Formats: sequence, structure tokens, C-alpha cells
Amino acid sequence: MNTKSTRPLAALKALIEEAWQTDMGSSKKPWNHEHRHAVEETIGLIDRGQVRIASPTQDDNWETHSWLKQAILLYFRAQMITEMSAPPFQWCDKIPVKIWNREMGVRVVPPAVVRTGAFVGKGAVLMPCYINIGAYVDEGSMIDTWATVGSCAQVGKNVHISGGVGLGGVLEPPQAAPVIIEDDCFIGSRCIVVEGVRIKRGAVLGAGVVLTQSTSIIDVRGPSPITLKGFVPENSVVIPGSLPKKFAAGEFQVPCALIIGSRSTSTDQKTSLNQVLREFAVSV
Repeated sequence: MNTKSTRPLAALKALIEEAWQTDMGSSKKPWNHEHRHAVEETIGLIDRGQVRIASPTQDDNWETHSWLKQAILLYFRAQMITEMSAPPFQWCDKIPVKIWNREMGVRVVPPAVVRTGAFVGKGAVLMPCYINIGAYVDEGSMIDTWATVGSCAQVGKNVHISGGVGLGGVLEPPQAAPVIIEDDCFIGSRCIVVEGVRIKRGAVLGAGVVLTQSTSIIDVRGPSPITLKGFVPENSVVIPGSLPKKFAAGEFQVPCALIIGSRSTSTDQKTSLNQVLREFAVSV
């Protein structure tokens, strides 16, 4: 994606929102050339990491920029299915894959695939994985083998996404918050994080943790359990658990997540991580 933006962000945003209303509204008028070019410019900005689907705010929250997701959805509508090939393989799709060069500073192990419109920062390592459009992977992070980073998911700096992890994607509705993995997190093998769940800075998820917006995340570090939903606190150590729940047919165990410890705020994050994995016997 080489389309350079020549307009202020406010002008691009206005054009995208206008095109969105035209496309989705009752009039169904065709886009004009300016709308189409605005969509392409915006995808270029997302692809280069100059804008991102969600960004941190000063009050420890994240803001979702729905107009950027609108641009992605409009891009899908505008693109035609074309043939793409890397002999002997061939595909038919609307969105091309990102083309790499050494100057981008990313180690990309075949057959890692990143769609155009996703950003990967310098120093990142991509094992054979899949990163979808709108995603953001910051500097120094590793996306391990067969992990998937879904549409618009946000991954911070120096994060390790272990093998087989699934970070859910979300494009619709445009205002829906994406999955957010903040800086210095470790996500263990085969974890699933979906529905806009936020993993705060420095947290560790042991292997097999599944988190949705309805998953009970139970802090068992104190004398009484505290139940959270939708986010994992900073520097938490989390493992899979289960809770009894009554149904018409009887009582059964349903999945939950247990916060069993805290990661040290040591400046040496790698040493701190190794210590916490040993101390709490966390499978990764």
C-alpha cells in the first residue's frame, strides 16, 4: 500500500463518514472519486501505523476510532476479487498481502501472512502466523507459530503472543472496541482473547486461558474472591479455572480465569517473567 495521504486527518475523516452514509444510507448514491481516494489514503495510513483503530487515552482507557473501521469496510466494498500467486500456490481475494523489505526492520518467517492495512513495528518477529487488516503490532513483539491477530486487534510493545493464540477480530459495528494487548504482556499457548477484552500492561496469561466479555476473571490473591469482566489488571498472572453453575439438567463446571499472582514491576521484564513462571508454575 503506497498511497500517501495529502489531506489533514479531519478532512479524511469527513470524507470517510460521508462515504459511509452514502453507502449505508437509503439514497445508495454511488461514491465519487474523492471518496474512493480518501478510503485508499486512510488504508495507507493504517498500513504504515500513522493512525490506528484504537489508541490509549490519558485516563487509562482506550478510544476506538470508528471512522477508521468504516474506511476498512468501505475498502472491502470497493475492492474487486483478484488472483494472487506465489507459485505453486494461488489465491483469490480482495485484499493484497503486505510486501516486506529489510528496511522495514521486521523478521518475517515463511509463511507468515500479514494483510495490507495491518501495521507491524520494527524489531517484531513474525513466525508462521496470520495478521488481519486493521491490526496493530508494536515494536519488539513476537507473534509465534499459528497465532492469529484478528482484524483491528491492538498488540503493544515487547509482547509475546505464543503458538496457536487466537486474538479475536472485530470490524462491525464500527464503534465496537477491539481486543487490546498492552505492552510487555505474555500470552501463553492456545489462549483465546475475543470480544474486545483488554489485557493490561505486563499481564501473563497461562496456556489455554479463554477470555470473552462474559468470562468471569476471579482475583483469588486476597482473603475473598473478586470477580472482574472484560479486562485483566496490570501485571496479573492468570490461569484457566472453572466455576460450578446450575442448569436444568444439574450442576456443571463452566470456564473462568483465575488471577493467582502478580508479576514484579522489575525493569528487567524478561527476568521478571521467568521468575513469575517458575514461582507460580504457569504453563505457557
